[in-house]
Amino acid sequence: MTVMVEPTHLPKLYRELADWWPVLSAPEEYAEEAEFYRQTILSHCGYPPKTMLELGCGGGNNASHLKAHFELTLVDLSPGMLAVSRKLNPECEHLQGDMRDIRLGRQFDVVFIHDAIAYMTTESDLRRAIETAYCHCKPGGVALFAPDQVRETFKTSTDHGGHDGEGCSLRYLEWAWDPDPEDTRYLVYMVYLLRRGDNAVRCVEDRHELGLFSHDDWMRLIREAGFQPKSLPFGHSLLEPGSTFVFLGLNW
Repeated sequence: MTVMVEPTHLPKLYRELADWWPVLSAPEEYAEEAEFYRQTILSHCGYPPKTMLELGCGGGNNASHLKAHFELTLVDLSPGMLAVSRKLNPECEHLQGDMRDIRLGRQFDVVFIHDAIAYMTTESDLRRAIETAYCHCKPGGVALFAPDQVRETFKTSTDHGGHDGEGCSLRYLEWAWDPDPEDTRYLVYMVYLLRRGDNAVRCVEDRHELGLFSHDDWMRLIREAGFQPKSLPFGHSLLEPGSTFVFLGLNW
């Protein structure tokens, strides 16, 4: 039996609050972007892809849509988030691991890293994550990286949301800003209002330190890992066109 280790450096959302994830971010909200990723993969893979490795799968929301089209292996550092994803995606293989150094000894048609890539806050860490993708990508395959932000288009922002679930409800306020434009980090502070049943509301603060890299940095690091790099505007009905990008590593 494999014993999962709980990393202590992760934000609260991925540790003691992990079971609240489904009422913070609902799987149905991911349908449009998952279809964008699928179409992008199909148009850039050198053959019809069947297998996908997702690094930093979180609670499995993207996987809940992509599993209809690919055989998925899901990796995350957080045992709590893996437990959430297992409940949502019981037919998928789940493994605990760090995208910077995990080595599975096998390759996949597609390697996908969604917004978990944003937790790579130094160039060294981002390079290691991209190298992990390259090690697991079959010749002719493709890696897709989907950061929330790139340096050129970053703006201070706020957001809010949340959902009601079975016996629990969550609402959040999110505030993102860049305290030092000279480094490769930005901050996101979140406030969660949590309620179970008819109990009183509990307020929890959480701090997320995220990576912020230029378009050219992304392209360079993908190329240095061994891929042919490419970038595309991320198309989504809720986002301003050209406000962010996805990056591809073509293993051709």
